[in-house]
Amino acid sequence: MMGLERIDTPAVLIDLDRVEGNLKRAQDYADAHNLPLRPHIKTHKLPRFAKRQIELGAIGITCQKLGEAEVMADAGIDDIFLPYNIIGDDKLARLKALHERITISVTADSSFVVAGLARTFTDPNHKLRVLVECDTGMGRCGVQTPWAAVELAQQIAAAPGLHFTGLMTYPAAGKVAENEDFLEKTKAALEAQGLTPEVISNGGTPDIWHAHDVTVATEHRPGTYIYLDRFQVAKGVGKLEDCALTVLTTVVSRPTEARAIIDAGSKALTSDTLGMDGFGFIVDYPDARIVGLSEEHGTIDLSGSAKKPEIGERLRIIPNHACVVSNLFDTVTLISGDEVVETVPVAARGRVG
Repeated sequence: MMGLERIDTPAVLIDLDRVEGNLKRAQDYADAHNLPLRPHIKTHKLPRFAKRQIELGAIGITCQKLGEAEVMADAGIDDIFLPYNIIGDDKLARLKALHERITISVTADSSFVVAGLARTFTDPNHKLRVLVECDTGMGRCGVQTPWAAVELAQQIAAAPGLHFTGLMTYPAAGKVAENEDFLEKTKAALEAQGLTPEVISNGGTPDIWHAHDVTVATEHRPGTYIYLDRFQVAKGVGKLEDCALTVLTTVVSRPTEARAIIDAGSKALTSDTLGMDGFGFIVDYPDARIVGLSEEHGTIDLSGSAKKPEIGERLRIIPNHACVVSNLFDTVTLISGDEVVETVPVAARGRVG
């Protein structure tokens, strides 16, 4: 194996030992609480890791876009949840093609979406599994009340080619009790109408260690847990030394004593701050701050750092948000310690539709 000094920058490094530790820690937790995992692959976008998650005990995977699901199905994964409103004839045709070859479930949060699904899927002997998405506090997609969920479930159940399967939510971080309350009330309202949900799918990494507190959930969909990142560390999910994804970058300029410029800008490091100071954590310079990103350059403020990097020095950065970084690179380099194992294509990168 070659060493990291042979890797050109900027590059994404994935520590396989940390990946394995993160996966096993989450699966052990899920097993201890009898809570099946259905991991979200948008963080890594790699079939090899999706398969490893299933090997360790996951019941299937979650994809956010049709393109991601197609890549994973082509790789041999046959149980995929796609929690997204599928709209438009072209996308519905692609969904139908996936439905013909794997087990796939989707979500809907409006009559408009259900109507499109009902027009496309008409075979009562091979129904599409559809869950109602609920907004339990995130403020994104989802029905707003339990009764709205009941009404939509009734529409799904009335369509010959659709099967009402249950409920799905992506909750706001830290709102575990509110999430449980909404789902409990919605489940009760559905049961009162003879529509018992088979699946209640909860999600998110920030509250993964409290997933068992949402007792009504039948599965959990964590994503970022495989790599972790600076934001997840801030949320207490893991430690900096658990973070498996780092961006390797080179100092290309030292214009002043207090400023360094690296070759990782917004094309390599996410501009997401997620409420944190700066654009990542520099592993060997914890007191330095990444204060700005242009497309090709990152600006580091060294005024608070006693030690300072030199031109040509290579730095490793833990990004604020690992999922975005995975989608910025065509390839990632898998490492063990400081040795390169393999460089692989990010198979589901750029699958925006």
